[in-house]
Amino acid sequence: MQKERLKKYAELIVKCGLNVQEGQEIIVRCGLDQPEFITMVVEECYKRGAARVKMEWLHMPITKLNYLYRTEETLSEVTEVEIAEWERRLKKSTCILFIDSDDPDGLSGTDSGKISRSDMARFPIIKPYRDALENKYQWCIAAVPGKEWAHKVFPDLPIDEAMEKMWEAILSTARVDSDPIKAWDEHNKNLAKRCKFLNDYKFASLEYKSANGTDFKVGLNPKGMFHGGGEYTLGTNVYFNPNIPSEEVFTSPMRGLAEGKVVATKPLSYQGKLIENFWVRFEGGKAVEVYAEKNMDVLEKMISMDEGAAYLGECALIAHDSPINNTGILFYSTLFDENASCHLAFGRGFNECLEGFENMTVEECQKAGINSSMIHVDFMIGSEDMSIVGVTKEGERVTIFKDGNWAI
Repeated sequence: MQKERLKKYAELIVKCGLNVQEGQEIIVRCGLDQPEFITMVVEECYKRGAARVKMEWLHMPITKLNYLYRTEETLSEVTEVEIAEWERRLKKSTCILFIDSDDPDGLSGTDSGKISRSDMARFPIIKPYRDALENKYQWCIAAVPGKEWAHKVFPDLPIDEAMEKMWEAILSTARVDSDPIKAWDEHNKNLAKRCKFLNDYKFASLEYKSANGTDFKVGLNPKGMFHGGGEYTLGTNVYFNPNIPSEEVFTSPMRGLAEGKVVATKPLSYQGKLIENFWVRFEGGKAVEVYAEKNMDVLEKMISMDEGAAYLGECALIAHDSPINNTGILFYSTLFDENASCHLAFGRGFNECLEGFENMTVEECQKAGINSSMIHVDFMIGSEDMSIVGVTKEGERVTIFKDGNWAI
């Protein structure tokens, strides 16, 4: 892969993704797969004026060993060092950069119940810090190839060719072309136009239908707003792009208003395991029945993580004819697959999807209909024949998607 293209990608992540400000602290969380590229990213952070860049190196095989050999008690513990780090993040409004390269099957063979229970034990301790930080700092998720991931996506290719194809797919969908910053500026403007159209209508509900069995209605919040692309931090008003790539326009629906069946159109990687060929049925806003051909137990544990895990936190609209979907690649990665397909998300909603949220507490946002949960897990439901109709409170019906693509 040409070094100059990688430098452009590093610059895009730091300038357009995080938008690092003078004197900020940065945490970079990543695997061991692309140290040369990560070095470029760290240098770019410092060139933008970062005061401190802290590395948090991850390695899926070691994570797997931790889950296999550590006791549930030690996995559930939140240490004094972790608390101190959360307090520092709160004080410094630290930027967080996630660079994903994980093996989609990396935790196969581990006890999903043990993992879920330890996460549930940790959550009440961490939640106050997460709530206090919400919408007040920049963060970004991007990706680089890992060998296991590349082999999963391109199993018939020699590993060097698979890695090269992964790089090409990542860079092209991230718009790393002659002028990636300009390309993202234009892309964000286009997403903003979609949001304005939807927000002007103030739809009361969305109705989804597809020949695969999806027949679903979700209620929207009367104070809800659609967002897409970049967003602003509260207080400091810094514009950043949390996902690279991103093709979605999204909102948080009204908790408790979802009825019908949705059929997943792509596998879901959760806790290092792939949930495949699954569907979900909702009543009263809650997932009351699920089925999966593979790892159904993981899906069932996921939606029982806490009281809000079986409710929806997000509805996202993405054209079937999108740059990511048009690669023809199944990435086995939520970052990419969610941006190739309309999707929903179990769990936590987004406070910023409420009009006036900046003047509301977290508790007030939840009372207004934003779902609360320790999880936020996207699953893909878009298809080439999907139709989506928006219904206003007066009963007007507007076709938003036809044959899988925008009709507006």
